[in-house]
Order: sequence, then structure tokens, then C-alpha cells
Amino acid sequence: MIRINLLPHRAEKRRARQIQFGILAGASFLAAALVVGVVHLVIDSRIGYQQQRNEFLRQETAILSRQIAEIKKLRAQTQALLARKNVVEDLQSTRADVVHLFDQMLRILPEGVYLKSLKQTGNKITLVGYAHSNARISTLMRSVEDSPWLDTPSLVEIHATTANAARVSEFTLTFNLSKPGLPVPAVEPAKQVKP
Repeated sequence: MIRINLLPHRAEKRRARQIQFGILAGASFLAAALVVGVVHLVIDSRIGYQQQRNEFLRQETAILSRQIAEIKKLRAQTQALLARKNVVEDLQSTRADVVHLFDQMLRILPEGVYLKSLKQTGNKITLVGYAHSNARISTLMRSVEDSPWLDTPSLVEIHATTANAARVSEFTLTFNLSKPGLPVPAVEPAKQVKP
């Protein structure tokens, strides 16, 4: 027996295609929503991880900044201590220089020469004084040259003046305070012992 379909087959096919299209559209929408949700979660987790890393780096940077400030402070303190140490060492090494200077001045000052002022700037000594004659100033300069603690005498100025109702020469003399080299002890050659 032959069956004849009197129903509109085209409408049924159209309805079936619409249902299939709706199902595929819904599935596509769900798949797209799922993909978007997964991508959103992944991006959020990455952003959260990066924010944690940034916060960690900020904390570490703050710690390093404090340490750098402390290191700079320690370096400044070290420099100040080194400067103080150098000053103390300089004072320690030159504390006997004044004694040697006055000792040498007593030894080399010829009779008829009087000191008005004595000024020391580093190793340079400036002497202002009076002398009865220019020959005594020359004697003083030779004595400075011969001294082991004094050297390089230079006469800056000399002029006649009156002091205590006597005619004298006022002079300005500069020279250097030097430290004589320490003598090196002689080493005797070792005696060879014959076996």
C-alpha cells in the first residue's frame, strides 16, 4: 500500500531546520559564553597574580630603599670617622714639630736678632723680627739652611725702622719646617761558620 503524505512536508522540514538552528544557536551561545567565562577567569587570575607580584616588588623596593638609605648613612659616618682619624693622625705626627721648631729657633737665632712674630701655616714658617744689622740676618739664613729641621730660607722684606730708640732692620723671613730622614742602621754582614 502506498502512503501519501498530505501534510505540507516543506513546512515540517522548515520547522525541523528552525529547531535545529535554535539548538545549534543555543549550543553556540553556551559554548561562546563558556569560552568567554574561561578566558575571563584566566585573565582575572593572571591580573591577580601580576598584582601580587607588583605588590611584592613594591615591598621589596621599599625595603631596598631603606637599606640604601642606611648604607648611605653608614658611608657618611665612615667618611666622617676617616676624616677624624686623618686629623688625629696628622696631629699625632706633627705634635713634636712645634717643639723642634722652638728648639731650632733657640739654637740658630744669632745675638742681635729679636723675634716680633712667628707664624706657621702647614710646614711654612713666616718669621718677622728685628736685627741690629743685615749681616745678622744673613747669619740667621745660613743657620736655617744648616739646620736639620729647617730648610729653604727666603727673605721676603727688609727695611730700616726704629725700635726702643735704636735704629734696627725689620725683616720678614720665610722657611719650611722639614723632618730629617731617620738614619738607617748599618747592617753587619753575617759571619759564615765553617762546619
